[in-house]
Amino acid sequence: MARSSKAAVSAAGARVIAMRGAGYYSSNTAGAKQVIDSAAELALSAIAGMALPADGRPFAIADYGAADGGTSLDMMRRLVGAVRARDGGLPVSLTYTDLPSNDFSALFSLLQAEGGEGREGGLGREPGVFVFGSGTSFYRQILPDATLHLGFSATAMHWLSRSPGPIAGHTHAVGAAPEERAAYRAQSLADWDTILLARARELVPGGVLVMANFCVDENGHYLGWTGGVNMHDRFAAHWRALQDEGTITEAEHRAAALQQYYKTAEEFAAPFRDPASAVSLAGLRLERVFTRVTPCPYRAAFEQHGDAASFARSYIPTLRSWTESTFLSALDPARGPERRRAIVDRFYDLYEAEVAASPAGHAMDYVHCFMVIRKV
Repeated sequence: MARSSKAAVSAAGARVIAMRGAGYYSSNTAGAKQVIDSAAELALSAIAGMALPADGRPFAIADYGAADGGTSLDMMRRLVGAVRARDGGLPVSLTYTDLPSNDFSALFSLLQAEGGEGREGGLGREPGVFVFGSGTSFYRQILPDATLHLGFSATAMHWLSRSPGPIAGHTHAVGAAPEERAAYRAQSLADWDTILLARARELVPGGVLVMANFCVDENGHYLGWTGGVNMHDRFAAHWRALQDEGTITEAEHRAAALQQYYKTAEEFAAPFRDPASAVSLAGLRLERVFTRVTPCPYRAAFEQHGDAASFARSYIPTLRSWTESTFLSALDPARGPERRRAIVDRFYDLYEAEVAASPAGHAMDYVHCFMVIRKV
């Protein structure tokens, strides 16, 4: 297994949320890129119908929860091209935001990459395109008032601003007891208002947010469960197995609760449907909302080649890219970094061995709620 993310756990053992760094995230999340590529048409349509700045200010785009920027790079090129097609001399600013624990060095390396030999150079090298990184949570205002024209976020805002607490016997709210799940839901709904109000302050009048967030769809499906093997149940089972064999303690087992909640489309839409809500009063209007399932690309490839071991080797890294920091942070810091990494390696090795031995039903299908939101 590859070496663990250096940003995954602090020296003091505090909870740290981070996508795995050094380009690992975008290299192992083909499905996330497919979701973003499918959302590009919504963003391009927004740009086509939007008034462009006429006072020399740049057209400002922000990517909230960008990780290393690799999954949204192709879409960003298309968005810049759409602005340029309308006004070739208009400057464009791109602000990539994520938590301070994000690997911004990988992001900046991508944006400033040299071209040549059939490769396009990084967007940061294009004349009139200005790129910035912000290590600020999207639970806070990131850009100055009324300066943002298009905000984008995909596969990020299911992360909560704080943990509502442990989940007995499971690692995710989808498997929580009713009272535990209610706490996660309450935190998620409050967080959604916080996110939207911060974006309302940032947007110019007529500005648009395009979002694709994990959800529970009309069929009760969610990330990693669309009728086959339940990915979150398998996380819980393998983490429990480490406690049963004495590798981790009960406290470490309980500490590994992913700080996430998957809302329904109705829960996403609720603040907009109440004209007296703070979100509605801030001028935000929901123009489109729909759900979509993006099939797991690693499963699709397996259906073609039929090599179970190869499928397992490609499938587990995409799960690891966004869960590793949670499991590392759950381990007692007194173990030391190398021992913690070894334990987490074993956790993912167990999962990989299961998939290789019995691949039927394993897939991380993406289940998203797509939204177009405008500030009036």
